[in-house]
Amino acid sequence: MDKEYKKERFEKLGIKTSVAIRFREFCKKMSKSQSMTLMLMLDFFEENGISPSEAIGPRMETLETRMATLIKKRMNGMIAILRDIEKSQTKPTAAMLYSLFEQSAPVKKPLLIEKKYSTEKTQVRYRERNSDNEMPEN
Repeated sequence: MDKEYKKERFEKLGIKTSVAIRFREFCKKMSKSQSMTLMLMLDFFEENGISPSEAIGPRMETLETRMATLIKKRMNGMIAILRDIEKSQTKPTAAMLYSLFEQSAPVKKPLLIEKKYSTEKTQVRYRERNSDNEMPEN
């Protein structure tokens, strides 16, 4: 028996033998006691607003719509989480690894070489002097 209802006493329900046999088989499939199975069934009907005497047609569509909406919300939440992980963890890590591999092959810079004097001969210009030993003006 279930722990919460251990101290409650049993009541007898008047049901037909064929229904009782069928219900007991269903309880075995559910792996629950008869009391808990009946309680779960009642909770299900009350929570979903389903009546066993009504046709389930439009109500089932409503349930499907609710389930689809819940699944979409969960999927949107999962997508948001994955995008956040990608933005904050995956992309920066990939960028760091890429930069490490980029730096592994250093670029060879040309060595600084001393400039040597050119081999060309420069022409030396002499200034002409005036007869007065003055420098000409340019």
